[in-house]
Amino acid sequence: MPSTLIVARMQQESQHDVAKIFEEFDRTEMPHLMGTSRRQLFTFHGLYFHIQDFDSDRGGAAIEETKNHPLFVQVSTDLKPFITAYDPQTWRSPADAMATPFYYWTKSS
Repeated sequence: MPSTLIVARMQQESQHDVAKIFEEFDRTEMPHLMGTSRRQLFTFHGLYFHIQDFDSDRGGAAIEETKNHPLFVQVSTDLKPFITAYDPQTWRSPADAMATPFYYWTKSS
């Protein structure tokens, strides 16, 4: 199952607000349009981690292709008070917040 990991900054007390925003977003057609099969949000010492699993290997490309969709633009706007770029100097698009995988393991059948 292909995944992306987005890393940003978030105040821990914003967890409820951010979860609610994604709960509403995930009720729209956007997960289907992006091929999202699962989403997990984590926070740790002021950092925000957003794991998104996809039905196909298009993951990050699907995010980039849908970033101008009105629902994607709206969720991004809704999240702005709570989530900021890890490095605002280099952030230009969602791709700039994606971690680079360098090791993968899965159990054998």
